[in-house]
Amino acid sequence: MFKKEEKPRRICVVTSARADWGLLYPVVRALMNDSRACVDVVATNMHLQERYGLTIREIEADGIQVAERVPMPATGDSPIEKALATSECMSGMARAFRRLQPDIVLLLGDRYEMLAVASAATIMGIPLAHIAGGEITEGAIDDNVRHALTKLSSLHFTATEAYRHRVIQMGEMPDTVWNTGALGVYNIAREPLMEQTDLERSIGMKLDRDTLLVTLHPATRDAVPVAQRCRALLDALDRFPSSKLLFTYPNNDAEGSVIIGLIENYAALHPERAKVVPSLGRLRYLSALRCVGAVVGNSSSGLVEVPSSGIPTVDIGIRQKGRMAPEGVIHCEADADSIAAAVAEALSPEGRRRAAEAPNPYYRPDTVDIIAGALIETPLEKLQPKHFYDLPQG
Repeated sequence: MFKKEEKPRRICVVTSARADWGLLYPVVRALMNDSRACVDVVATNMHLQERYGLTIREIEADGIQVAERVPMPATGDSPIEKALATSECMSGMARAFRRLQPDIVLLLGDRYEMLAVASAATIMGIPLAHIAGGEITEGAIDDNVRHALTKLSSLHFTATEAYRHRVIQMGEMPDTVWNTGALGVYNIAREPLMEQTDLERSIGMKLDRDTLLVTLHPATRDAVPVAQRCRALLDALDRFPSSKLLFTYPNNDAEGSVIIGLIENYAALHPERAKVVPSLGRLRYLSALRCVGAVVGNSSSGLVEVPSSGIPTVDIGIRQKGRMAPEGVIHCEADADSIAAAVAEALSPEGRRRAAEAPNPYYRPDTVDIIAGALIETPLEKLQPKHFYDLPQG
């Protein structure tokens, strides 16, 4: 156990990818502005890899000094290589925590490398706070990782009341589980966005309301090869020759490089209408949602954040199966015909109207205040040892 200081509370925030940093940034900023907190940001995995845009530069561009860099090997696509890389991440995290000596570690989501973060912290006796527990995505191993992180964590911030109840159902004490709403939705309501001309200049592409923003990740529990799924998507997009296509890279999950190769080749063959950007980052991504007609793929963002921009999402296949979705989200199978039908619906007047009018169940106006307040004010002795909460019988 580390010797803890009374004040300020040392809070370590771990980020591994463009997606989670875009969500975590307002929390980090709020903590930095509170004299009761001392914040250290630790960056790992995709943030440190050139192929994925070396997005640690986005953290630094936000005016945040990165306290520790914990590299993970840029591996191949097999699960064993990802597992071995995760083991190296765990040893790096242990060394980082030894130097930083945090009172509490904050992590988000369901990425496999967060198991390394949580394992190191748990063994070292450092309590964990977890954002986005209680959700279900049956089509990926992320589902298992998310629930494991919940049980390793002592403080929980969920995106809806239904998710809060699910975390309590897993045995977490009710007074340690907060319904905060979703950080991404909070960001959309408050982030100053780029002018469209500046955004277009930045990515090198004109955007309009027929443009599709496309992000496909491997569905790691899908029995069908990821190359087949990606080709089906590209075949479907061929049926909309008047729509421009803005692709972003998948995460570095198993077989992610297969998708990268296929979309890069597609864009090279269709330079007049397709563009690939490894990472848009938080500001460009949110700004793009204001300019495009729909989001297509299987990212959680399509179900959580995109609806607050009032545009449709086409959610492909099984990756997000089980996650709560507003009415503007159109679910479809992962074959070309189903995808094409869903895209046509999204771009139709009715699809656009439904998305524009649908409320977002992930919205709360005080998301960041709740998270920052709980991180600073919750007594540490309340978080360890953990106690199992039994649901009332009968």
